[in-house]
Parts: sequence; C-alpha cells; structure tokens
Amino acid sequence: MQDSDSMNPETSQQKSRRGIYLLPNMITTAAMFSGFYAIVAAMDGRFEAAAVAIFIAMVLDGLDGRVARLTKTQSDFGVEYDSLSDMVCFGLAPALVVYEWSLRSMASVGWAKLGWLAAFIYAASAALRLARFNSQVATAEKAYFRGLPSPSAAGVLAGMVWAATDTGLTGESLVYVAFVLTISMGLLMVSNIRYYSFKEVNFKNRVPFVAVLIVVLVYVFASIDPPKVLFSGFLIYAIFGIVYTLVGIRNRRRARKRVE
Repeated sequence: MQDSDSMNPETSQQKSRRGIYLLPNMITTAAMFSGFYAIVAAMDGRFEAAAVAIFIAMVLDGLDGRVARLTKTQSDFGVEYDSLSDMVCFGLAPALVVYEWSLRSMASVGWAKLGWLAAFIYAASAALRLARFNSQVATAEKAYFRGLPSPSAAGVLAGMVWAATDTGLTGESLVYVAFVLTISMGLLMVSNIRYYSFKEVNFKNRVPFVAVLIVVLVYVFASIDPPKVLFSGFLIYAIFGIVYTLVGIRNRRRARKRVE
C-alpha cells in the first residue's frame, strides 16, 4: 500500500522544492560561518587564518546566488538571509579582524578610541551600504555599483592583513596604514563613486582563444603569491572607481563648457 503523500504529486513537488531551497541557504550559512570563524581566529591571534576565512566567505557568497538562479530557488528569504550574512562576513568580520590585528595598538600612543572608532565606521558603513543596495536594487543600474561593494572593501582589509602577516610585518608597525585604509574603505562604501559590476559579462557566449589564455595567466599569476596579488587586485579596483568617477566628472564639465 502506497503512502498517501507519494500519490499526491503536489505534495511531492512541495517536498522537493523545500529540499532544493535548502541548498543555496546552506551555502549562505557556510559563508556566515567563515565570517564568524574569522572573528574567532582573530581573537586567538591567528590573523592569517582569519584573513583567509574572509576570502573563503567571499567565494561562497558568490556561489549562493548563482546556485539559486541555476536551480530556480530564488526567494525573498534567501535575499534577506544573504544580506545578513554579508554584514557578518564583510562588515563585522573585517572590522574586528583589523582591530585585533592593528587598530587596538593605537592605545599605546594614547589614541585607543580612534582605533575602535575606525573599526566602527567601517562596520556601520557596510551596514549602510547593504541597506542602500537592498532598497535601490530594483532601480539601480546593473552595469555599475553605487559605492564600493562590501566584499571588495573586505578584500582590501583582509588582503592587507594576509599580505602583511605573510611578509612578517606586524599590525602595530602598520597601524597608521590600517587606520587610513579602514576609514577609507568605509567611506568608499557609502560614497556615490561608480564601480563596474561585471554583471554584463556573459560567460555563456563564445570568447576568443586569447581571452581564455588571459584567464589562465591570471590564475598562474595569482598562485605565485596569493596574499599580495589579492590585496593589490582589490586595492586597484577600489582606486580605479575613484579615477573613473573623476574622469567622468571632468568629461561632463568639458561637455558643458562646449555647449555654453
């Protein structure tokens, strides 16, 4: 005798959907775990592991959305859960890792408050950046982000910690660099500077052989020294947005003068 649920196709489909919906949310949970682990590792003084955990969270954060689209399991719950995970991984984790690694040493020069205030500015800016993105996602242009994306800002700070630790530099010796970068990344997140989103890149289309070769060279170059390459790459991306925006403002001003 068959079970009544197995004879009902609608019930079977609902169970299947519940199982499928679990997949992207499990990846989001894994990303959040990486961000949480980064905080715990930093508290234990294992800063290299903390920085690597943030990059792992970055990879997982990029996977959950793609898995949801591929399996057609997008949901409002998943969107909100992903946003909360981003706050942990790219807001709180980088701020606390940098604070434990470097900014707390500002107390030795009598500027203890400036250290944790810089970390708070970054964390609060990440929250504001995510809230603005969620509220404007329907009207925002897809080709560009408004403000530095929080994963990129986290990549700069985590890359700095990883590269410095890998080369034997201490956070205390780079406290002023860490202070400036932490505040700068926070302000860039809430700025109106435009950053290319790479969303218009279609990976399904055919590409020239040279493009594939370039991708291979990028992987080879990154594998030579991952800490420095990742830090440099994210820092260049953050600076490029500033340059691109300034050039755009200058070109618009020139165009207005020509019209006048």
